[in-house]
Amino acid sequence: MPIKEMMSLTQHLSELRTRIIRVLIVLILTMIAGFLAARKILLYFKQTPPASDMAWHVFSPMDGIRLYMMIAFVISLTLTLPFILYQIWGFVKQGLTKEEQTAALRYIPYSLLCFIIGLTFSYFIVFPMCMAFTVSITENLGLTQTYGVAPYFSFMLNIILPLSTAFELPIIVMFLTRLKVLNPKLLHQFRRYAYLLLVVTASLISPPDLISHLMVAIPLFALYEISVLLSRLVNKAQMKEQSIRNVEYGVS
Repeated sequence: MPIKEMMSLTQHLSELRTRIIRVLIVLILTMIAGFLAARKILLYFKQTPPASDMAWHVFSPMDGIRLYMMIAFVISLTLTLPFILYQIWGFVKQGLTKEEQTAALRYIPYSLLCFIIGLTFSYFIVFPMCMAFTVSITENLGLTQTYGVAPYFSFMLNIILPLSTAFELPIIVMFLTRLKVLNPKLLHQFRRYAYLLLVVTASLISPPDLISHLMVAIPLFALYEISVLLSRLVNKAQMKEQSIRNVEYGVS
């Protein structure tokens, strides 16, 4: 029995390695596509506020390459996300029932949609707000605004990527509720701790003032409450399915 379990563990690790290699291959291929599209995307950013109102400078021969790498990585991550989720689903589906497998597969397109919504919200709302705050501080101090292109995009990505990832929270909660790892009662009990964590997250990815913290934290609170609501709906549907099975099999 221990030998059989050890073989099973070895097989699982081998499968995990295979799936990680597949993800890396797709990541590299989409990154090549990202390199091809990077120049057009860079020009788009340069022609739209707040970047259109400032001069970009490079302070190192590697800044241009670093910029291409950052843009290509974001494109690659966005394109590869559905495949990553599919590989995760393929790895865990062996421990799921047929109904759970079908339900989990449905979440993959919605996860991509949530990521795109988060990307849009963070770029068009949160990032301009953060830039406006930093520019106002610079002007109040009488400093000359000279921005390096690589630090500018690093600042932008440090805001956009964490917030875009946070928009995956409702889908993750629904999936874990479907697997019975989470439930509405547990989410309700840990609400205060979750809010504290969200406040800390908001303070890390937004400018250091109360208004900016609130403008980032409030959407995160809303995402958590939406997650609780969706968890409640999934849990209620599961209980209804269980009641129907009990009636069919004559279980009281």
